Amino acid sequence: MDRFADRIKARAQAYVTREWQRRGAFAWALTPAAALFGAIAAFRRATFALGWRERVDVGVPVVVVGNVTVGGTGKTPTVIALVDALRAAGFTPGVVSRGYGSKAGEPRPVTSASSPAQVGDEPVLIARRTSVPVWVCADRVACAKALRAAHDDVDVIVSDDGLQHYRLARAVELVVFDQRLGGNGFLLPAGPLREPLSRHRDATLINNPFERALPPWPDTFALTLAPGDAWHLGDPSLRRPLAQFIGARMLAAAGIGAPERFFATLRAAGLAPATRPLPDHYAFRDNPFVNEPVDAILVTEKDAVKLSAWRDARIWVVPVEATLPARLIALVVEKLRGRSPA
Repeated sequence: MDRFADRIKARAQAYVTREWQRRGAFAWALTPAAALFGAIAAFRRATFALGWRERVDVGVPVVVVGNVTVGGTGKTPTVIALVDALRAAGFTPGVVSRGYGSKAGEPRPVTSASSPAQVGDEPVLIARRTSVPVWVCADRVACAKALRAAHDDVDVIVSDDGLQHYRLARAVELVVFDQRLGGNGFLLPAGPLREPLSRHRDATLINNPFERALPPWPDTFALTLAPGDAWHLGDPSLRRPLAQFIGARMLAAAGIGAPERFFATLRAAGLAPATRPLPDHYAFRDNPFVNEPVDAILVTEKDAVKLSAWRDARIWVVPVEATLPARLIALVVEKLRGRSPA
């Protein structure tokens, strides 16, 4: 029953995502609700812009990596790459996140050994890949303050998502899109936009594995994600170049916001896997691959953090490395160095 429900959910998500790319009957029928959503969101933004509600400075500059659309766009690999770039520039970064599905009512630290069910899958992945302090809480102001109290050497905080968490003062805003861009241009629920495309930001990153031209927006950069050698879930010391999977009977599965991005990355590497899109943040309560007649199953790192107790020897994890343009890194560093910590 659970597997049937998961497939229905995945199909429903795919249908809505498809309809959000065009202005069909589905979208037009929901425009009254979108107008109401837009009015409420605009009023909320205005309360901060007019000073009716206060933005909180947590004492160090904050870089928000977020999106104005619903669904995954590649924020997590961007955060990981940005943390590495900031360390290379001489900063000591920390990361705050809401932690999708997190059960943390109060600010809570995340380590590489934390349970994804308790703190969210993406924060665990960030902690494993960066080894910097990572804290989760729905209240990002409280989260940032708790991180600083525990790590007084941290001099910049990267917020994984939180673009619409206006109470948290920020020095830099980076907005990440994938190949879907702003879809049909409508606000929720008629389209994928949480805020208008015209929303101010310091820079835009386009995660586009299909190599389409960048939109003519100011300060817009390409986000390059390159797959690395796959590692074995049961023994991470075992590594295989993706080319070694060519010709094998394989399945690619992804429980991320846009599974097709992962599949496109594998195809670009010369693979031709069967594919299994799963709902974003798929919980993997049991092994959905038990009856798959394949020799290898390729999954994302985000999914892999939830599979550590499994013993399916066919599962290999495909990491991706994000490359940030040097001009973007320079832009962020310049803005950070132009702000004195409180």
